[in-house]
Amino acid sequence: MTRLANTLTQIAFVAAASLSSIVMMQASTASAQTPGSSYFTAELAAPVEKTTKIIQGVVWQCEGTVCNGSKATSRPVNACTRLSRKMGEVTAFTTRSEAMAGEDLAACNAKG
Repeated sequence: MTRLANTLTQIAFVAAASLSSIVMMQASTASAQTPGSSYFTAELAAPVEKTTKIIQGVVWQCEGTVCNGSKATSRPVNACTRLSRKMGEVTAFTTRSEAMAGEDLAACNAKG
């Protein structure tokens, strides 16, 4: 392989990797911003005014007793704990469609 061909191959590889990264970043950003596509859903014991808070990388949109959160690297119990510290007791917590078990929910509120 000639030096020019090797250089062109490297440039093509870097361009393809960059394009792939941009597409993946846009897709993840779009899914986090789409209404109704929250990753976390929490039910609070007491209603709150409509608010948006960023808590340890999770964007929470709360109104009444319902809070919806974006996906983040936090484990569900940690996201729940941080939310309970800021917004009050959490009575139910769901990640996508999986409800948090009773002992984890108790731990979430105990740390708050």
